[in-house]
Amino acid sequence: MKNDTKPTQSRPWQPQFSVGDVNITGDKLLAASFYQFREITLEHSRFNGGLVKVKRDLFCRPNAVAVLLHDVKRDVVVMIEQFRIGALDHPRSPWLLEIVAGIVDEGENIEAVAMRESIEETGLELLSLEHIYQYSPSPGGAKEVIDLFYAQVDSTNAEGVHGLESEGEDIKVHVIPTKQAFNLLKTGVIDNSPAIIALQWLQLNQ
Repeated sequence: MKNDTKPTQSRPWQPQFSVGDVNITGDKLLAASFYQFREITLEHSRFNGGLVKVKRDLFCRPNAVAVLLHDVKRDVVVMIEQFRIGALDHPRSPWLLEIVAGIVDEGENIEAVAMRESIEETGLELLSLEHIYQYSPSPGGAKEVIDLFYAQVDSTNAEGVHGLESEGEDIKVHVIPTKQAFNLLKTGVIDNSPAIIALQWLQLNQ
């Protein structure tokens, strides 16, 4: 019997094209405040030859850091609850259960951002810090990179409301048993990408 099964690709995947195969012919700033909204006209190579010519809207925001706080001794994770404008139409509530996160200022070290944001949003200092992933949360229309970390903390005194008044932050701390957090993930209560990815990583590596 003839075997039509194609062999499994043995070499690591590499993209066929690079940024050199993209030619930007127009870049129009449509709006700018804390973020930018741009209209990009470009052409790029096709897989089967020739060029694709497109016009795309691009939402530009600064890169960010997110960090999952885990108390190994107590087997709990420290998470935060805060209002999110992007979840205004959320069927449950625009207050989401998240992990610590913050924007990277120009020239700032990402590890320093993780440490700073943990103190600002939970009052906890990091005992250890491990980089998990760097990923693009919505590359179809947004320019942003998130560096995701795992950190160990002592959650004994984790409680209360935190955040910078100058930035309009109102952040409530939650100490959640790790197994309960996994269940909140499974049932869809935790539904934002940094928290999902970080907790799934913890499930695989705990």
